[in-house]
Amino acid sequence: MPTLRASLVLLAVLTLMICAAAGSMTGRAETGADPLAAMIGDPLLARSDYIENCGGCHGVDGRSAPAQLPELQGRVGYFMCTPDSRAYLIRLPNIAHSRITDNQQLADLVNYVIFGIGGTSAPRGTKPFTEAEVAHERQFALSSVSLKAERARHVESAIRKCGAPASLRQLFVMPAPTH
Repeated sequence: MPTLRASLVLLAVLTLMICAAAGSMTGRAETGADPLAAMIGDPLLARSDYIENCGGCHGVDGRSAPAQLPELQGRVGYFMCTPDSRAYLIRLPNIAHSRITDNQQLADLVNYVIFGIGGTSAPRGTKPFTEAEVAHERQFALSSVSLKAERARHVESAIRKCGAPASLRQLFVMPAPTH
């Protein structure tokens, strides 16, 4: 059980990270350089929701390695290339059954992941998730399928139909050692 001091230190670190993100997002939005601001109602809340609900496993910056979970950074956007794989993202149990019950807030979180953490991996012209789309897809949460097999199916589709890199087959890509 963490001590009060350790909990306060963790809270302070998270607060600093959120404040730093808020400052950088605000600066970009004012100059019109932040595309997230145009598709997410509250980018700071979306990032905070990601850190709270997803960051513990997928990493604060979307790098889950060496955990055996899919790395999101620079990769998750490839799942937006077909309607089926797009729906898969919302139907994932931890998304569909999220404690975030407001569908627009959840759409903002997923859009933050796709367009923020995913970087340029989303195909050009990809439309962000809407409140209505999230509400619809949540009804079909995945429960009786192998998530590993389902992910593999969507990865193959993204590679074949959308030119995603073959490295997407790996859960994560370890950086090459530097000499």
